[in-house]
Amino acid sequence: MNVQARPVERNAKEAKTKLSIIDCDIHPKASLEDYRPYLSNRWWDYAQTYGARSHHGYVKGFPYPKGQPLASRRDAWPPDGGLPASNYQFMREQHLDLYGIDYAVMNPLSPSGQGEQNDEFSAALAFAANEFQLNHWNALDPRLKASLIVPYEDPDASRAEIRRRAGDRRFAHVLMLTRTADLMGRRRYWPIYEAACEAGLPVGVHVFGYSGRAVSNTGWPSFYIEEMAEHASACQAQVTSLIMEGVFEHFPELKFVFIEGGFGWIPALGQRLDRNWQRMRSDLPHVPRPPSEYLRRHFWVTTQPMEEPESPPHLIDLMAAIGFDRILFSSDYPHWDFDDPFVAVPPSLGEERRRQIYSGNARALYGLA
Repeated sequence: MNVQARPVERNAKEAKTKLSIIDCDIHPKASLEDYRPYLSNRWWDYAQTYGARSHHGYVKGFPYPKGQPLASRRDAWPPDGGLPASNYQFMREQHLDLYGIDYAVMNPLSPSGQGEQNDEFSAALAFAANEFQLNHWNALDPRLKASLIVPYEDPDASRAEIRRRAGDRRFAHVLMLTRTADLMGRRRYWPIYEAACEAGLPVGVHVFGYSGRAVSNTGWPSFYIEEMAEHASACQAQVTSLIMEGVFEHFPELKFVFIEGGFGWIPALGQRLDRNWQRMRSDLPHVPRPPSEYLRRHFWVTTQPMEEPESPPHLIDLMAAIGFDRILFSSDYPHWDFDDPFVAVPPSLGEERRRQIYSGNARALYGLA
């Protein structure tokens, strides 16, 4: 984990010949003013008059340490002013070109409209966020692939937004967050999955969320470290729900990418679910296969934050248990726990598996050239 990136002696050209990198999680920053061209007068006036009203418990605060404003690296603030990852030229020099990034998947977290109390305003902001990704970021650099942001607490509006964008190869995946109002397997969210399958898009699920749910099962935590540690349990709850509600029997082509929630929990979760499924499968006629099979067929994970056991071979064993073809590289740029692409993936994996993780798996999943 890096607060400030280390100096890199290799230039981008040398890095490019060494590695092909697809970064599956970067966080470009925008302001509500950036969305003005894409909001109707009604919703712009609404935003100015009433502002955002999230279901989330942090409506009067920000869930990041003050020592790391906007959860960003100290060197990610552009020298000419502005917020981290808001200046394309600076981001290109500091990240895209420095590391020779082939593609980067943008996952905008705020403002996005996801979790707004007013469903119509949520849909309007999601539309504006998608337009801004295309007309600003992707137009400046086609390497920057957009996330299709949906107002997921309004599944019908989400389906409409996905269908509006269907066939646009500038989008990598449909974006949801882990803290939904209900567990993701519930049928109320199925219109989103139906539209994602129609469009041939995976569903990306990034940690956090603004739908009024604490990250723990029993209430709001006191400390930031609890937020970080509980992301894994939030991911487990959502994966379990998706499998046990029979989502993949209805949508056999559906794919999920869980982003920034770690991956050390996956093998143990699969084993635990299989054991209980064997004993309780009479309650689950709609889940005819062991849960671990659904995990293996329908889920991908990103590397950041990567578990780092004291014994390095244990990490390799963990990756093998998940499947080397199910792991995608991510840096989390520009956040404080950014992973340096040059050193993030263990060299002991060998060249072939490193190529898989750095870019090959993402090319196959997202259909990138």
